[in-house]
Amino acid sequence: MPELPEVEVTRRGVAPHLEGRVVEELVLRREGLRWPFPEGLAERLVGQRILKTGRRGKYLLLEFAHGTLIIHLGMSGHLRVLPPGVPLKKHDHVDLVVSGPEGRQVLRMHDPRRFGAVLWHGVDDGDLQQHILLRGLGVEPLEDAFNGALLHRETRKRSAPIKQVLLAGDIVVGVGNIYACESLFRAGINPKTPASRISRARYDKLATAIREVLAAAIVQGGSTLRDFIAVNGQSGYFQQTYFVYDRTELPCRNCGTPIRQIKQGQRSTFYCVKCQR
Repeated sequence: MPELPEVEVTRRGVAPHLEGRVVEELVLRREGLRWPFPEGLAERLVGQRILKTGRRGKYLLLEFAHGTLIIHLGMSGHLRVLPPGVPLKKHDHVDLVVSGPEGRQVLRMHDPRRFGAVLWHGVDDGDLQQHILLRGLGVEPLEDAFNGALLHRETRKRSAPIKQVLLAGDIVVGVGNIYACESLFRAGINPKTPASRISRARYDKLATAIREVLAAAIVQGGSTLRDFIAVNGQSGYFQQTYFVYDRTELPCRNCGTPIRQIKQGQRSTFYCVKCQR
C-alpha cells in the first residue's frame, strides 16, 4: 500500500499540472471503487478551478472554492498525468481532464484492486478535517506539532507495543509499516517495547527519526512498493537504503547481527535485536 511518502510524492508530481487548472471533464468508468462515487460528481467539478493540492495522511486533497475532492490510492492505486488520447489500460477507472496554458491534460487513476476512493466534501458539509475519514487522524509527522513531547504525553496509558501504536495513526498519521520499522531502528527502540515504558528522551529520538526517515523517502521518490508507480511512471529508490525492512536474516548494516522478522498485528516487523533495545 502506498504510504505517506508515496502519497506526498504523488501530490508533488500532480500539483504543477492541476493547480490553477479548470476541470473540463470527469470520466468515471465504474459506479465506484471502495465506496460509490458521489452522485452528480461530474456536475460539481466541470467548469471549476482547482485552487491547490493538499494531503492529509494518505489522502490526496484537490481543493476547489466550493469543496474538496478526496482521493485515496487504496492498496494498489496510482495516478498518472497524461496527454489526451493515451489508450486505456485495464483498471483505468477515473479520468479528470483539465485545461491550462499548456493545453488539456488527463489525471488518470489506475486501481486494480479497487480499494481506492474518490469522494467529495463540499463547503456546506462543514470543516474538512471533520470528514469521517479524516477526523480521527493524528498530527502530521512533518509538521511542527509533531515532536517527542507529543509522543510521550499521548502514550502514557498505551500498553500496546510501540510499533502498533505508530501504525494506529491516531497519535501521528502516515507512519506505515515500512517507515515505522526504519524509524524504530534509527532510534534504537525495540518494536515490541510497550509504548508507555518509553522515556521522553527516547521519544525525542524517535520523533527525529520519523521526520528524517520520511523526509529521506520523499526525496528519493518513496519506495518501490509492489503496486506503486509515481506520476511520471518512475519508481522510488528509498528501498535501496533500508536498514531493516524486508532484510530478514541479512546482517545488520550497523553491527552485523542477522535482522529478525516477527509478526505484530498481522504485519511483518523487522528489527535488530542488538541495536534496538
